Amino acid sequence: MQLFYNPELTETTEQFSFSKEESKHITKVLRKKEGDILHITNGKGWCFEAEISVAGTKKCLSIIVSKQFKAKHEYNLHLAVAPTKMNDRFEWFLEKATEIGIDSITPIICDHSERKIIKQDRFEKIVQSAMKQSLHYHLPKLNEAISFNNFVKQDFKGQLFIAHCEKFDRKSLKRELEVKQDITILIGPEGDFSVKEIEMALQHRFIPVTLGETRLRTETAAIVACHSVAFLNQV
Repeated sequence: MQLFYNPELTETTEQFSFSKEESKHITKVLRKKEGDILHITNGKGWCFEAEISVAGTKKCLSIIVSKQFKAKHEYNLHLAVAPTKMNDRFEWFLEKATEIGIDSITPIICDHSERKIIKQDRFEKIVQSAMKQSLHYHLPKLNEAISFNNFVKQDFKGQLFIAHCEKFDRKSLKRELEVKQDITILIGPEGDFSVKEIEMALQHRFIPVTLGETRLRTETAAIVACHSVAFLNQV
C-alpha cells in the first residue's frame, strides 16, 4: 500500500487535492487513474481512503470514501539524542526509530557535542517519509534542538533514564523499563555525556542505565533503547 501524508486532513474532510509534485508522482510514476483508491494519513492517527476523481499531472483531485482511526500505543516514548558528527548517522536513527515506533524526538546539544546545528526541515522530511514507508498513522514529534541543561530541567512524567558509559552505578535499562509508561531516555554524543551533565541529570530524577556490555555509537544506542521499549510493550 502506498501511503500519502497531509496534516491538513481531518475526519470531516470530503475532498482533497494533491500537490503538483504528488499529482505528477501519482499519475506518471504510480500510473493511477480516475476511480483508483489512494490512502492518506494526517499523522494524527487517521487513515483516509480517497477515490481519484481527476487524475491530472498538475492537479490530482480525490473524494474521501472512507476513514479509519488507529489509536496510539499505550505508552509514550521520548528520546533525547545528541546530534551525531555525521548527519547521515542521525538521519538513519530518525528513519529507523520512526519505523520501530517512537512518539517524540529532541536533539540535545551537550558539552561534548561536535555538531550543534541541525537541519530541522530535512529531518522532518525524513521522519515523514519513514512514517509513510512503515505505514504508521501517527507522526512522531520532532522538537527543535535544545541544550542539555535546559532539557533536563523540564517537568517530565513517567520513567526517566540517562544512558552513559561512565563508571557510575548503572542499572540495566531492560530491567528497569515498565510497560504502558511514559518514558524519556537521554542518549549522549560520540564523546558521551560529561560528568557534570550526568550529575545534573541525576539531580532531576533521571536513572543512570546501561544498554549492554559493549560501547555503542550514538545512533545505535538510540535504536537499542527505542527497540527495547517497543519490544517490552508488544502485545
